[in-house]
Amino acid sequence: MKVGIIFGTRPEAIKIAPVYKELKNNNIEVKAIVTGQHQEMLYQVLDLFKITPDYDLKIMKNGQTLSELTGKLVQQLDIILKKEKFDYILVQGDTTSAFTGALVAFYNQIPIGHIEAGLRTGNIYSPFPEEANRKLIGTITDIHFAPTERNVDNLLRENYPKEKILKVGNTVIDALLWIKENKVKNIENIKKKYGVEDKKYILLTLHRRENWGKPMENIFEAIRNYLEKNKELYLVFPMHLNPLVREIANNKLEGFDRKILLEPLDYLEFIAILDGAHYIMTDSGGIQEEAPTLGKPTLVLRDTTERPEAIEAGTAKLVGTEYDSIVKYMTLLEGELYKEMSQKNNPYGDGKTSKKISDYFLRRI
Repeated sequence: MKVGIIFGTRPEAIKIAPVYKELKNNNIEVKAIVTGQHQEMLYQVLDLFKITPDYDLKIMKNGQTLSELTGKLVQQLDIILKKEKFDYILVQGDTTSAFTGALVAFYNQIPIGHIEAGLRTGNIYSPFPEEANRKLIGTITDIHFAPTERNVDNLLRENYPKEKILKVGNTVIDALLWIKENKVKNIENIKKKYGVEDKKYILLTLHRRENWGKPMENIFEAIRNYLEKNKELYLVFPMHLNPLVREIANNKLEGFDRKILLEPLDYLEFIAILDGAHYIMTDSGGIQEEAPTLGKPTLVLRDTTERPEAIEAGTAKLVGTEYDSIVKYMTLLEGELYKEMSQKNNPYGDGKTSKKISDYFLRRI
């Protein structure tokens, strides 16, 4: 059997890496086709997991529209798929690389495996274009590798055959556990590098467009005022490159001493900082999947989330962006709530997702 894996962004690479390694370990011929939808961030992950692409399209350029990107990818991927004659194509998630990879596989009548299938918000324009991409991929997918029971239910409601859906967990947990096992010394060195190894700190990530302006101001004000009354806690904030995010952060945290503002981190560095945190505050999606494995309670700084499993499992709390709500939940984490949240099981998997995906292909062989 010959499997092609098509991906192009950093999050895809993180979640594809353990599957790629597991297929290789089981002597399944696998080729990595990288679109280059992300640039430097993507290659950091490839280096970390020691993946050498068989094809690298280097497709991204400044100012490129979704239509331009899609058109170029369709043409270039078609050449590769016609040449290689894969038995299966694997795509992950909901990026333009994933959508076009699945589309070209369909045009060439190659069965498609969709990793992280079944995520839905119910609004085709939110997130854009990801919600449409994952629904479109679903219509031409041969086997749906769904992370959770909720994702399975989403697919069943859309009338996909039950026998074409496998609940396997999320591969990001596999990647995280691989790093924890294989990069122990690196993790400790990174904590020392950023001066957090002996500090009790909250890790904050913040970047979403809907939080720009007043919501983000509320978040920083609430965190600062809370920490000014809790002298043992520090704030660690890897700052997004967006100038607006940086301006609000610098204005609201000016004069506050117990802050560590960092430039964007590569994946290994981020996991090291995540590993040392007391708890997490975030408007990101992926961290809600990773934090429970490390026993880190997570306060989600949004009004909605496409990952409700974390809320239902009790590993995360949806706190919104209002000042009083943020302070309320930070205060609650001083007590029994912290213990309750940190001891919950991760609803996104046990680190065996890649094996389950590989086993599917071994059975097909």
